Amino acid sequence: MIFVLTVPKEQRFGATISSIKIIVMPLPSSITTRLEYQHKSLLDLIEGLSDEQARRQIITGKWSIFENIVHLATYQHNFIQRIKKMLNEENPSFLRYIAETDPLFHDNCTKTTHEIIQDLISTRREMTSAILSFKDHDLQHSGQHPVYGKMNITQWLNFFLLHEAHHLFTIFKLAAELKTRN
Repeated sequence: MIFVLTVPKEQRFGATISSIKIIVMPLPSSITTRLEYQHKSLLDLIEGLSDEQARRQIITGKWSIFENIVHLATYQHNFIQRIKKMLNEENPSFLRYIAETDPLFHDNCTKTTHEIIQDLISTRREMTSAILSFKDHDLQHSGQHPVYGKMNITQWLNFFLLHEAHHLFTIFKLAAELKTRN
């Protein structure tokens, strides 16, 4: 929330303040900008890689680039359901998300990298549009994270975006490793 002092022109010098106007900014630009654009960096990170290369396991026991992308797309769907639950219930509790136990994760692993990225982008467009229409009271709804405790929707969005950034950085490192090997 931003407070803007509005003083009539004739009272600006040494006069008393006549009114205070409150402008509600539901989400900080640091969140809205990342929500709209952060995921698109994925296209730059994997540029020039084939589907086969994206699926190659670079580090034994760790996800491939493709599996990281599938996780981002799949968790995004899960996150949307969490937001809906927070809007409709009083401080719901959520279990830790584990991709390997999510049937959608396994189903998405049968698709191509292109299909998964298209789903990620189109779902994000819809999600962002909905979230940007939230009012301040919507953003105050909360949910219980198993590690970080009670968080309002704004905090959940920060968590979601930081989590996504972590996986994008992982993809960056894996892609660099793949490109230097070839």
